[in-house]
Amino acid sequence: MADTVQSETSGKRPRSVRVVLLALMIAMMLAMLDNMIVGTAMPTIVGDLGGLEHLSWVVTGYTLATAASTPIWGKVGDMYGRKSAFLSSIVIFLIGSALSGMAQDMGQLIGFRAVQGLGAGGLMVGVMAIIGDLVPPRERGKYQGMMAGVMALAMIGGPLVGGTITDNWGWRWAFYINLPLGAVALALVTAVLHLPRKRSKAGIDYLGVVLLTVGITAIVLVTTWGGSEYAWTSARIMELIGIGVAALIGFVFWQTKAAEPVLPLHIFRSRNFTLMAVIGFITGFVMFGATLFLPLYQQAVQGASATNSGLLLLPMLGAMLVTSMVAGRITTNSGRYKIFPIAGGVLMTVGLYLLSMMDTDTTRLTSGVYMAVVGAGMGCLMQITMLVAQNSVEMKDMGVASSSATLFRTLGSSFGVAIMGALFNHRVQDVMAERAGSQGSQLTAKSAQLDAASLAKLPAQAREAYQHAVSSGTHSAFLLGAVIAVLVLIAAVFVKEVPLKGGPKASGEGAEAAPPAVIEAV
Repeated sequence: MADTVQSETSGKRPRSVRVVLLALMIAMMLAMLDNMIVGTAMPTIVGDLGGLEHLSWVVTGYTLATAASTPIWGKVGDMYGRKSAFLSSIVIFLIGSALSGMAQDMGQLIGFRAVQGLGAGGLMVGVMAIIGDLVPPRERGKYQGMMAGVMALAMIGGPLVGGTITDNWGWRWAFYINLPLGAVALALVTAVLHLPRKRSKAGIDYLGVVLLTVGITAIVLVTTWGGSEYAWTSARIMELIGIGVAALIGFVFWQTKAAEPVLPLHIFRSRNFTLMAVIGFITGFVMFGATLFLPLYQQAVQGASATNSGLLLLPMLGAMLVTSMVAGRITTNSGRYKIFPIAGGVLMTVGLYLLSMMDTDTTRLTSGVYMAVVGAGMGCLMQITMLVAQNSVEMKDMGVASSSATLFRTLGSSFGVAIMGALFNHRVQDVMAERAGSQGSQLTAKSAQLDAASLAKLPAQAREAYQHAVSSGTHSAFLLGAVIAVLVLIAAVFVKEVPLKGGPKASGEGAEAAPPAVIEAV
């Protein structure tokens, strides 16, 4: 037993732990890759199944189910055991994938995508929480850096894989491809992972689950529909805002009364945890806004091909991957981490400001350098926020801490896409009206994002006007992102550098060693 613990703290992990980590990476790849692959296959899916008017719900249904189920999976894992919850989420995700591949109409596909989303919520949380159980915080940074690598790989390779699968095997294999990968992850986790079993005497907080689900659903629908399906001031959006606010206020009140709250409010008493929630929200806000507008700018203004759209983000995602892994290694070796949120806030703010300065004459090399600065900032933040959040709570709350951090990042991405998108669309339409008159307004009346085919058909004057409009729109969106990113720097300054548990000098510094029961069980 002593030898086992020693091997853990010295960084030489048993083969079984490495196998579990491989399974976790496969599971995370499934959750991250799915939307990227399906997005590429959507035109083919619509051509086969029809239902163009319901197209957005294929993505929205998945996103809603993922966001709403995330905190629930975290709590279920804390109460009844991490392994059983994680295996259940994989099974549900695979069932949803198989059913989606067999869908015969758009209604079925939307429903089955929601089933997939329910499982995906548990995949993300399960991966982070299990790492929290297996790996001491001092060493956790380097493994979460690997997870950042998986995320970057999914964002780069997703569109390429999706296009290849759809062209050669048909769109249904965009879903079926999950089955063999998921089966491998399922078999590895079942055979190798043996976490201590739990059984809570308290029942599930069903009222809390309902209130939180309603609140999150309303928020996501507001950010998804606002400014696109419905005007921001429309009755439908106002109704959703009212429902969401009422549900979340009721949820917070009920959590103070529930015997086993689905999201214990006491975790927010930790200053570091609350600050990480804020930083995670802003990082999601900026990251997903950037990944939406950068390919659009490069295609419309710089003439890049849409076929390899994932590769357009390579400077940003590559820098994010390298920085994340370096930050994880330094944190593991030194036990210090406060410098990374501060550096991340600075780099992200500077990078977004530089992106806001791009115009129609900016070269691809210059924009690539700017993207790399933003990516380096994100790399300093992506996994460190999860690490500090987990280090700020007791082991019994590891699941809700992981799910809360994931949820805030997800909500941040919804707000980022909605708010930056609204600003972008408004600016594009204004500039098109100024430069191309009524014809320009008509071109962007339905959507400010023209595809490559539509752009190629435009007269030279209208195309030039659109390029200036997109450049102006991205300027406004990224400038807003830079202003929002300043909040990361402000929050990071107030982070208290609490020693990470389980480091090499644990005995001398008073930190806790890795949980022996968990290490022995694996």
